[in-house]
Amino acid sequence: MCEDNHGGLARRALFVTGAAAALTLGSVSFASAADGDQETRTVRGTLPPGSPDFVYVPVEVPAGVREIKVAYTYDRPSVPAGTTGNALDIGVFDDRGTELGGRGFRGWSGGARTEFFLRADDATPGYLPGPVREGTWHIALGPYTVAPQGLSYEITITLTYGEPGEAARPVYPPERATGRGRAWYRGDCHLHSWYSDGRRTPAEIGALARAAGLDFINSSEHNTHSAHAHWADVAGDDLLVMLGEEITTRNGHVVALGTDPGTFVDWRYRARDNRFGRFARQIRRAGGLVVPAHPHATCVGCNWKFGFGEADAVEVWNGPYTPDDEVTLADWDSMLVASVRGERGWIPAMGSSDAHRDPDAVGSPQTVVLADDLTRQAIQEGIRAGRSYIAESARVALSFRASGGRGEHAGIGERLTVGRDTPVTVRLEVTGAPRCTVRFVTDQGVLHTSAPLPVAGAGVVEWRTTPSYAAYVRAEVRHEAAAGPVPGPLAAFTNPVFLGR
Repeated sequence: MCEDNHGGLARRALFVTGAAAALTLGSVSFASAADGDQETRTVRGTLPPGSPDFVYVPVEVPAGVREIKVAYTYDRPSVPAGTTGNALDIGVFDDRGTELGGRGFRGWSGGARTEFFLRADDATPGYLPGPVREGTWHIALGPYTVAPQGLSYEITITLTYGEPGEAARPVYPPERATGRGRAWYRGDCHLHSWYSDGRRTPAEIGALARAAGLDFINSSEHNTHSAHAHWADVAGDDLLVMLGEEITTRNGHVVALGTDPGTFVDWRYRARDNRFGRFARQIRRAGGLVVPAHPHATCVGCNWKFGFGEADAVEVWNGPYTPDDEVTLADWDSMLVASVRGERGWIPAMGSSDAHRDPDAVGSPQTVVLADDLTRQAIQEGIRAGRSYIAESARVALSFRASGGRGEHAGIGERLTVGRDTPVTVRLEVTGAPRCTVRFVTDQGVLHTSAPLPVAGAGVVEWRTTPSYAAYVRAEVRHEAAAGPVPGPLAAFTNPVFLGR
């Protein structure tokens, strides 16, 4: 075993890789060895507060390596209340380099694992199997937060020499399941398995999705597409599995929904780097949708700071309904008002579970989409058009439409094209929402609140208005409030119906 002390940050050069500043440390070298032999190197160092977002440790890999294995530890000193402690993420890039958006990415586990390996025929979840080629590899460290005392780390790198195993050819899930023609399909587009920081296998998620009454799901691991080749056995005639990624930057997270198999989207930039538009376009070129996730979440780096100019939809409801979802709902409603003023097109809302492990419930909430069929393209078209509502579970079903005086009508995500003073009737049918109240929300705010629905949970609520009074109407179904005038948590809500010419 050989040791190399990288020491403090001050003695290392700061390089710019793509857009984000990153520190590259001194390289770690290995000598060639005989088949079956192993060589190990250990490096240690300390990162001070204010470290760059990414620190790269170059590793000179000789020819003849069968497997590379990396293990790491770092200290977690006590910090004062209200102060962030140490959190260090890790991943790896191969001999093709660390260029932003380049081809060198080979895996990322964030802070979910303390070690990983790669070889031609297998790799740790979160990492991509493939040849361990000769050249300069880079271990990527992400000092997510650094305590005032600094962050001391130790990395152990082990190379095993020998003939590489035979690489398996990836098999991806089909882009079509057996649908019901034009119908309402239920899905959960934000899920995590053990291929990032989740604890469930794809098979376990598939079983939970079916039990939750879902028709489609989307693979969305943090900063890796390594799960894409592990969903084929989960998909079936009754469950469409789309492929994507949760791009987890330091300025917010975005779900790439339904990209082509094998699509990797880089995350190593902040809003100030002006790079997000490039990767949003990459998502669309790969056939996916751009969906900012939990925009007002309170975790470090979760709050969305890239704006919504590139968004195809926005995740308004994430997991159990909480105050940050309420803030996101209000923010989204303000964007609807801006769209009425003609300042921008409107952005549909979505809801997803963001489930990681027990007791996180897959399919709570879920997005219910009116689509022409149960295919990747049809589901995406329905989401992009806003022909959808969000429900806390498959027990809740909604039918929402507006009708005019001469038989004109429009459903969720559509426009009822009638004159400004034409009487309009808005009608919501609800099932599965016992004792919930219905609110109709417009560009003026909440203009109608129903009496509680019966214990059976089914009911019809109607309201009359005109386009001059309400430019759009959307429906909220809410549970009983705990106390006072604060509204209860959502059981369901719809995208709007627009009124007027």
